[in-house]
Amino acid sequence: MAAFEDILSAGRSISPWLCVVLALALTIFWHLSITIYNVLLHPLRKFPGPLSQRISWLPWGFRHARGEQALHTQTLHDRYGTVVRIGPNHLSFTDPQAWKDIYGHRIGAKGGAQEMSKCALFARPVRAPPTTILNADHDEHIMLRRALSHGFSDSSMRQQEVIIVKYVKLLVERLREESHGGQRALNLATWFNWTTFDLVSDLVFGESFHCLETVNYHPWVENIMKSVRFHALMLALNYSGLGIVVQMIHKLGGFLALSKIQEYTNSMLRSRLSMGKGRNDLFEGLARKQEEWEKLGRNATILLLAGSETTATTLSGAVYLLLSHPEILARLTEEVRSSFNSLDDITITSVNRSSYLLAVLNETLRFYPPLSSGMVRVVPPGGAEIAGHFVPGGTMVEVQHWSVNHSKENWDEPWSFRPERFMVSPEEALKRGDKLEAVQAFSLGPRNCIGRNLAFVEMRLVLASIIYAFDLKLADDSQRWIERQKNFNVWDRVPLNVHLVPAGQGSR
Repeated sequence: MAAFEDILSAGRSISPWLCVVLALALTIFWHLSITIYNVLLHPLRKFPGPLSQRISWLPWGFRHARGEQALHTQTLHDRYGTVVRIGPNHLSFTDPQAWKDIYGHRIGAKGGAQEMSKCALFARPVRAPPTTILNADHDEHIMLRRALSHGFSDSSMRQQEVIIVKYVKLLVERLREESHGGQRALNLATWFNWTTFDLVSDLVFGESFHCLETVNYHPWVENIMKSVRFHALMLALNYSGLGIVVQMIHKLGGFLALSKIQEYTNSMLRSRLSMGKGRNDLFEGLARKQEEWEKLGRNATILLLAGSETTATTLSGAVYLLLSHPEILARLTEEVRSSFNSLDDITITSVNRSSYLLAVLNETLRFYPPLSSGMVRVVPPGGAEIAGHFVPGGTMVEVQHWSVNHSKENWDEPWSFRPERFMVSPEEALKRGDKLEAVQAFSLGPRNCIGRNLAFVEMRLVLASIIYAFDLKLADDSQRWIERQKNFNVWDRVPLNVHLVPAGQGSR
């Protein structure tokens, strides 16, 4: 007992400043040990990358919160090559083979894993919400995908053509009214958002957001657009090791925008379910299953976003790139206006014959991908071979669209907008220095984007109709449109102001 009292007395005699110094010394020692391990002993030590990102998670998180991560990673690939260590346990690849190795089916792979699982840091930044088709495990994902597959099939798109064309024509009609013969520049990025959200909300919920009619954002769409930067910040905190802060913010109501989105979703969901079965729309497969309410709502939100925001982004990019390259715009205009006699002639079937239009869209998806990065997977236990490199289990790996699409190893003049790349066979393109398989805008493998058919139907119909109906001119304040944007895995688009002059007379 006396000995215990002596220890307590000795403890009371220690200076508070000495405690501070000891704590500081231990902190420095800890970080120094982590640094030495990450640089000299870590399983990924052989992979190149900037010292700061090999040492710490913070540089990636900081750049992502600022909307610069994907753009910066592309410059790292230019410097270090086709594989770069962008975090202590995180690799980025630009070799096209990595698409198959990371995202493809892994039949006969070591450990028996059929696919690389999604990284929870990215797929489920908040632990509370129910799973969706985006972050469900393998078995649940298969079940959800089967339920939705018919709604996104080519035959389903043709069944829904009347609805799709209705909104495309409404867009053209409203642009004619609001442009005042080209005297007033219109923000086409916003108009494309209104169109795609109106269209897809009808296909999912059986009712439109009425953005084109009111010439304004519906609160649901408005809250979605406002949440981009906030969610990027939450992801950056998660990545930087501050996941507990994200969970606290969620519990304290910090995700209010998400709550408002869910309120509107629930209201529209009730309306959709009251319509009964047999609509054969995008949501019919899930409506037939009658899963738990919250999961239905979350998946409905995913469907709406998958079919609208990325499509509007690609359309905006296509218009900007066309207006920045007059010779390409002239060629596309000639193809469109010589192929159709009126807007009524532009249908899903007829527009599929416009080969240069498709090439323009494919080159836009390369040059300005709507999703720049964020499709992170985790290598299963036992490791895996990725693009010729053995990568240990537990490593986060990805192919970032922005980097692979602008890699000098994959493309001849990667910063030039050249639709002709996609008008030749893959073999001929390769001879010219273009690896067409490097572009996987909708990913590949078991979790590729289910909305690909819908996206191309929307993009072809809208862009063909706009080119047919109007002569376009980029407003002076929208020069360098892409360069002025931030990127948070998706683009935080600035206004794309364009003058639209009605083309010709009569039916045009």
